[in-house]
Amino acid sequence: MKKSLGAKTLLYPTPVLLVGTYDKDGRPNLATVAWGGICCSQPPCVAVSLREATYTHGCILARRAFTVNVPSADQVKEADFCGMVSGRTVDKFAAIKFTPVKSTLVDAPYAEEFPLVLECRLSRTVGVGLHTEFIGEILDVKVDERFVGTDNVPIVQKIRPFAYAPGEQRYYVLGDCIGNGYTEGEAFGVKEE
Repeated sequence: MKKSLGAKTLLYPTPVLLVGTYDKDGRPNLATVAWGGICCSQPPCVAVSLREATYTHGCILARRAFTVNVPSADQVKEADFCGMVSGRTVDKFAAIKFTPVKSTLVDAPYAEEFPLVLECRLSRTVGVGLHTEFIGEILDVKVDERFVGTDNVPIVQKIRPFAYAPGEQRYYVLGDCIGNGYTEGEAFGVKEE
């Protein structure tokens, strides 16, 4: 029997993403967000949701661009910190000693130290209650060469991304492979072309 918990934001896993932006003065900023993910395959798009009160919200609207940085498990302290303080008052790049890199494709920075980066041009915004969902068209994906396989696909077990459990307010590392996509379901005997 299942127990009702009411309407809550309890979807697992929740990715830990760091959104890179420039403010109106060109100062780079990173903001940790958990409400985000791929939202379209053609064109490739990612969505992140932010409250209007956040500093990053205004930066995305002003520059019409952002990056999505995926941290490795050994960067949990930096990722957590960037979600604890506002870019209005703290230079987060300086505080965590990370290197801002200006994207050559969009008007936004990314952190050199994060293993995986999506460079996004703002495609549209959608108001959803307290949040604005920013949909960015992914113009490029950059991956640290150490984490790319011979097939030019990022190796998740090397990147070691992690997830946030909102109910517990804890982080969990991802990485163990438990099966192959479009293969495991064949056990049920039906396969569509």
